[in-house]
Order: sequence, then C-alpha cells, then structure tokens
Amino acid sequence: MFKINDNYLKLPGSYLFSTIAKKVTAYKESNPNNKVISLGIGDVTQPLAPAIIEAMHKAVDEMADASTFRGYAPDLGYEFLRRAIADNDYKSRGVELALDEIFISDGAKSDSGNIVDIFAQNNKIAVTDPVYPVYVDSNAMAGKTGDYLKDRECWSNVVYMPCTAENNFVPELPSDTPDIIYICCPNNPTGTALKKSDLQKWVDYANEKKAVIIYDAAYEAYISEEDVPHSIYECEGAKTCAIEMRSFSKNAGFTGTRLGFTVIPKELTCDGTSLNGLWARRHGTKFNGAPYIIQRAGEAVYSKEGREQTGKQIAYYMNNAKEIRNALEGMGYTVFGGVNAPYIWLKTPDGMKSWDFFDVLLEKANVVGTPGSGFGPSGEGYFRLTAFGSAESTKEALERIKKL
Repeated sequence: MFKINDNYLKLPGSYLFSTIAKKVTAYKESNPNNKVISLGIGDVTQPLAPAIIEAMHKAVDEMADASTFRGYAPDLGYEFLRRAIADNDYKSRGVELALDEIFISDGAKSDSGNIVDIFAQNNKIAVTDPVYPVYVDSNAMAGKTGDYLKDRECWSNVVYMPCTAENNFVPELPSDTPDIIYICCPNNPTGTALKKSDLQKWVDYANEKKAVIIYDAAYEAYISEEDVPHSIYECEGAKTCAIEMRSFSKNAGFTGTRLGFTVIPKELTCDGTSLNGLWARRHGTKFNGAPYIIQRAGEAVYSKEGREQTGKQIAYYMNNAKEIRNALEGMGYTVFGGVNAPYIWLKTPDGMKSWDFFDVLLEKANVVGTPGSGFGPSGEGYFRLTAFGSAESTKEALERIKKL
C-alpha cells in the first residue's frame, strides 16, 4: 500500500494566497454586482514591454524554422542569458561571477522550494518574521521544521527573527544559531530593505557560524535608496556563505511567462563539498530550464530599450505605492514600506486581527489585501497592500477605504 508524506499532513490549513482566493471567490458568487479591486496578491498588471514582445516574436519565428529550431535548453540555461545577467546585474555593480555560477529557472518561487533538497534533514532554518511563506512551507514539506504549534502559530524547529516597528523591521542576529538563514530583501511583505552595513553583519555572522544565507532579491529593481545593496555579493565575504535568488516576475512583468535564476558561487562549500556542484547535479536531473522563447525574452530585458521600458513600469508601480502610502497616512493609518519595494505594510486599526480586517475591507469596501498573520507570527495586527494594480483601480480602492 502506498504511503503519504506525513509532513504534508502537518501543514496548517491551505497556502495563504489559496485561502484568499477562496474567500474572494465565495464573496463574488454571493455578490455578483459588486466590483472587487485586488491589492492583495503581488501580481503585475502592466503588459510585457515592447522590446520583450519583439524578442519573443523573433524567437517564435526561429522555432518555426528547422535551421534555427531549439529543443531542450542547456542544464544551466542558455549562455546568452547567463552572460547578460553576469554583465548587467553583477559586473556593473563590481561583482564578478562565472557563467556556471548562474542557474536559469522558471522563477524564484520554484527555486525557493527546490533548494531545500540539497540540505540535510537536521538543519535548523531561520526566517525573518514576517516573510514570504514559501520558505517555511517548503521546509515543512521536507520534514525540516519540526511540529506545528497551533496555539503559537509557528513551527518548533524554526528560528523566527521578529521584524516589527520596534526594531524598524530590521532583524536582529539570533541567539539560537541556525544553519540556514532566509533573508528576503527588499522584504515581502513589509517592503523594508537592509542597508549595506546591516547586510554585512549578516554575512559576517554566517561566515563565523558556518551557516548559509538564502537571499531572495526578487524586488531589487525597486530599491531607491543608495545605501541599500542590490545583491548580497556587494558585501565582502558573501560568496563563501550566500545563495542568491532572482526573479523576472516583478522587474519585467514575467508573472505569466515565468523566468528566474539562482546564483551559487563556487567558493560556497560545506566540508569541502561544493554547493554549486550539488545544485548543478540537482538542477540537471530535475529541471530542464525555462523555454528558449522565454530566455530570449529575458535577454531583451537587459537591452537599452528593455531597460528603459521596464524602468517606466517599475516607476509606475512605485508611484502607486507612494499614492497608497500618502493616502493611508492621511486617513490616520500607521504605514510602513513603499520606498524600496511595491508593498505597503500597515497596522490594522484599533488592534484588529489581520483576518478580521481582511473581511472588513472585502465586505465593506470590496477591496482585497493580504492579512499579515499569513506571513508569520509577528505579522499579526498588520496588513499588506500591493502597488501592482492600475493607477485608476488603486485610486478607486483608496477612495473606498477612506469611506470605512
């Protein structure tokens, strides 16, 4: 008789965004005449930039010609894209990477879930709290988080590093030494980012404790402050302790086309074993990479036209973030974020529970947001709004919230 992976049975409820989708669907079915505006899931709304579309059309034509047809992508991804990444995302910032240190994938979410495969069962993970739930969920599915403590809404074998208003949402070095440290910067959901001096402390800590940092830089394109690094490898010593993940979803609108990459430097080793080599083996066995057409689209992001066009989209979303932040502050809400990331993090009014505030917004304003408690214990009493909607729908949502 077949067996179920009982680690899945320990997972509480459903995935955060699945729960939101079910609630919204039920509300729409009961209230078909009400127009619901979503400022919840971090999905982009602007169409792919013309330079990207042009590259995709050209790649489609190549696939229609026997002389230029491409089959399976190379294990690590096409060299043209890895070179574009190395030159534009890293070399331009003073970071030298070998092409075989860059692994192309279908997105940072997939890599976040898959990276746990190369680490032993008895590793203890640490996460900033609140943070993107995929990190903890992926480790829970692999049996690496211990037991779920329902009364505390946390896992027994996870080190939670609170990021609250009291510490300006900057995590403190943990007293309980972890083996694997997840850092999302700029952070989802709080929208805050670590200054280079703060990030350097984490790099030094990881090297001292022989821990590894899994650094999610999916929102680096939204950084506006000069003292916030775009890559952890801008910090001294990071290549010996850090894995970096990137995504094209938010910087170029690839949420519907899926493209990302992970960087694992060859200097990163454990007892003489290269993590780069382990990931290459795992990557080559279980994943064929993103399709040729999508990788050509990714290359186009780094063209002069691509940079200009995607830059305008980023500015568009960040203007939405500014509008949301200013409007909410004007209404008396306590608001954070919206400077280095397209996320607004606000305190719920009158100490209201996060899911209760979700229900109020949905039912009375027909606006969808994301309950902070879904991102971790320290997220209770907070709420996330995204700036990825259209300017028009964002303004309408704010007018509705103002009337609450």
